[in-house]
Amino acid sequence: MQTVALVGLDGRIDFLCLPEFDSPTVFASLLDADRGGSFEITPHLEHARQKQMYLPDTNVLLTRMLADEGVCEISDFMPIPDKPGPSRIIRRVKAVRGSFEVEVKCAPRMGYGALGHSVQVNDREAIFTAKDSSLRLRVAAMVPLQQAGQDVVARFSLLTGDSVAIVIEQLADGFPPFVLDRPHVARAFKKTVNFWRNWIGQSTYHGRWHDEVSRSALVLKMMQSRRTGGILAAPTFGLPTSIGGTRNWDYRYIWVRDSSFAVYAMLRLGFTDEAREFTHWVESRCADMSHPGRLQPIYAL
Repeated sequence: MQTVALVGLDGRIDFLCLPEFDSPTVFASLLDADRGGSFEITPHLEHARQKQMYLPDTNVLLTRMLADEGVCEISDFMPIPDKPGPSRIIRRVKAVRGSFEVEVKCAPRMGYGALGHSVQVNDREAIFTAKDSSLRLRVAAMVPLQQAGQDVVARFSLLTGDSVAIVIEQLADGFPPFVLDRPHVARAFKKTVNFWRNWIGQSTYHGRWHDEVSRSALVLKMMQSRRTGGILAAPTFGLPTSIGGTRNWDYRYIWVRDSSFAVYAMLRLGFTDEAREFTHWVESRCADMSHPGRLQPIYAL
């Protein structure tokens, strides 16, 4: 409800804007594999099959790699603080079965890949500072990190039942960094799961395709800005409808019409708070108008 990370079947975060939905990208290998930046977690499993799912009734993502010699599971989630604060992603990699090595590479490319950055590594923590920008990122892991040029890497082994957690977060004054240990990770995971399950539990829908309807509602909820109440059309930009085509617009805006359809759907499911927040957003836009009745088709976040 503040920003969105896209995670591929290979466990790579290949799209992320910070600190908000419409901020410049930190990872954008979805658009440019060479210069976009990404956050990779790669288990050494030969001929692995890949599966991906959300933990039921949540926006916690599970990515699994299944091979004869073992099964690796990566869980990704964004903790939801009581009040809006810096964005963070917790990534937990676990050996469900077997033993194997895992390689991690965090390669941010800030400002749509245009800003250089400095990196400082201190054992299990790395700080990335963008040049000509106030953005600072912290990567902390339960294993030692090493600098590799502009990036940080780690390599470790997992046995059945072992897990390693990694956090990437925006650093901001007045907000302490996340304490990365097993109790804090477990609490953050449970609190995030409970938030989403409590929210979707308010749904009054009991018709056909219940799981699909609930999943759609969870996606819409993710796309509603916690700060403003506006509902984003999509988290991406620059993805053409056809390769080399001109229709590659930035969808990180609020379409009044499309958002109204989303709010109508939410109301049908019994989510009145979301409708109220969006209504307040529309009222604020009306108050901004110099000529009554002339709402724009789209607005920035």
